Parts: sequence; C-alpha cells; structure tokens
Amino acid sequence: MCAERADRAKDVRRILLPVDTPATTVEDSLAIRLNVDDSDSPGDVVDALFLGRFASGEQPYSRTRSIDKVKSGATLLPPGAAVLRSTHDPSRGGSVLAEGPGWTVLATRWQRGADVTVTAVSDELAEQVLGQATDGAADEPEPQPDDVPMGFWYFSANRGPRRTTRKISAPSWEEIRANYTASVARSMGALMRTTPDDVTGRLLLLHGPPGTGKTSALRTLARAWQDWCRVDCVLDPERLFNDVGYLMDIAIGEDDGTNGNRWRLLLLEDCDELIRGEAKHAAGQALSRLLNLTDGLLGQGRNVLIGVTTNEDLERLHPAVVRPGRCLARIEVGPLTRREALDWLGDDAADHQGAIGRDGAALAELFALRRGTGPMGVPEQTARDGAGLYL
Repeated sequence: MCAERADRAKDVRRILLPVDTPATTVEDSLAIRLNVDDSDSPGDVVDALFLGRFASGEQPYSRTRSIDKVKSGATLLPPGAAVLRSTHDPSRGGSVLAEGPGWTVLATRWQRGADVTVTAVSDELAEQVLGQATDGAADEPEPQPDDVPMGFWYFSANRGPRRTTRKISAPSWEEIRANYTASVARSMGALMRTTPDDVTGRLLLLHGPPGTGKTSALRTLARAWQDWCRVDCVLDPERLFNDVGYLMDIAIGEDDGTNGNRWRLLLLEDCDELIRGEAKHAAGQALSRLLNLTDGLLGQGRNVLIGVTTNEDLERLHPAVVRPGRCLARIEVGPLTRREALDWLGDDAADHQGAIGRDGAALAELFALRRGTGPMGVPEQTARDGAGLYL
C-alpha cells in the first residue's frame, strides 16, 4: 500500500511541475506540499492535478464559467482536447481533466449544471479555450408553470386530519409587481428572492385592509419558492390550534416523496382573532401553540414556516407575534396611491379619475373599475315604496 501511495504521489508531482523543472526549485515554485492518501477521492486528485500547472506558473492565467443547466450531450471540452483523467459520481456528478497546446481545462458537473475552468499560458488563450468549451452548452431555462401544487388541510369528522392537493393559478412576481405600492413591492420582492439560507424568523405576517392583494401575493410566493418549500393552506385554523392531535399531524407533516429537509409553509388566512392583542384571553392556548410551532419545542427540528394574513392594524396585534426575531417578514399591504392607481388603470385612467380618491384605491377596487362593475347594492328606495309585510 505504501508503494502505491508513493507511486501516486510521484504521478501527481510529475503533472504538478513542468517536465524540465529542477528538483531544487520544487519548494520555490510551489508554496504547498501535496500528500495523497486513501482518504482522498479520485475527484480530489483531479482537482490537484489541474491546479498544478497554475500553481507552478507554467500556465499562470485562468478563466472560469458556470452553467446552470447543461444541454444533454455537451462535453464541455474544446476541439482537440486530450482527456487526462475522468471521474463519475452518481451523487455528485463528475469531472473531466483535459489538455491541449498551452492550456488545461477542468469541467466539473454538479446536478444539472457545471463549472468549467481553463488555465493557459496567456489570458487570451484561456478566454478562447473557455469559449470553445462552453459554446452552445447552456440549455434554455425551463419555463415556469403558471400552476403550482398546493396542499389543503382540513379536519374530517369521520377520518380526522386530511390533506388534499390541487393545482392553483400562480402568476410570476414580474406579472403582479405593479399591483402593490412601491414600498410594499420592495419588501415583497425581497421575500420572493428568499432562500433557505435566508430564513431567520419562522413567521410570515401580511396585514392590511381587505382587497389589497394579500392572497395573490401568497400564491405567487408559492410559485417563487416551489423549488425548496411546499405550501399548505389550513382551511380551519381555529380548530388547528385548539386540537392537539390535529396540530401534531400537521407539524409532523405528510410525506410527499421529496427530500425530508424540504421546507413547508403553512398558510393561515384571516386569523384576526388568533393574533390580535386580546388573543391570549379570547383564544386560550391557541396563540401559545401557534408561537410554539414557530420557535418553541414543537417547531424544533421541523423546517416549518407559518404564513398569517389578517385585516388588523399592526398596533392591534399581540406583542408576542410581532416581537423582533420572530418574523421572517412583516409586511403591511395597503392600497395604491392615487398616482399608482391611475398608472395601473393605464388607458382606462381618464374614464375613472373621478372614482379614485385622494387616498388611492385598493387592488380589488381597481379590478372592479377595469371590468366596469361596482359593488352590489340595495336598489334606491322611493317614498312610494313601502316595506310591505317585511322589515
């Protein structure tokens, strides 16, 4: 075994240094000493071999390009490349080390993407070879579907907690961004770009008057997060936090055949009575269980986020809900300003200027104006109209 290690070390040494490098300059040309043993993988050796010519100064220029999605059949090698080493790992991808006159290329694949790095005797040659290796290799990004799957939890009197899944319409953030006033759009945009590494608090709170687009934003959020987070809507939140068995079933979750580390977002709509200031008195233990699911013992080890919508003003919400560190996001969704509302109406603005007040208009009101409809009302009563037999 020792002889094999020595042979491999010599092989690495030969490629790390130019053939005519005197032994006395080894320590001068390389500031590191490479030792290879049985704990190293073939991929580690390939990486070391590739870095050798750059570290020694034989090929002092380097260029790198990352490709998110590689076309099927793309080799990621320039014409005339001679393959020196090749590895393949089903769980991590693989790497190919190749060379040509004055250059070396390393193509490392990961999942559907890849990183391609070239070292060369000149910067121009490195850029040229990199362009040849990656030319036409990038695949077109998959179109985002307009429909995304969403789970719906409810309690059945006969069968207990149940979850059903259906497709819901979910426009992209770019399509609905104009539906929100500027400050809200900035906060919403940041939320749409959130990744698992950005998660701090576990509570997502959207509050504001009815008809301002809170539910629409949550549908779009389900689309933006679909790669890393499963979204479930709880249809009976008032029962959820008053039934320990129901709560445990949802907290544990239901296997959907995906990675166990996948996050889940539980949506609770119009939960005014649960999180307002007097909630502790009115709802008993419900508020405590909600908070326990976000950052208490019940939530430990579970990648669960709670999304709550409410029509309450921020000042009327329970202090425990809005305390710093508990919320991933706390966004007040209000109406568009008068200027924003008229811009939203576009060509129809001239016909509806009188209907837009100084304080602007809610999103639902603008859609009603665009459709040419108004709220249903009671027909105007005249003096001759009697009440008849009804009050």
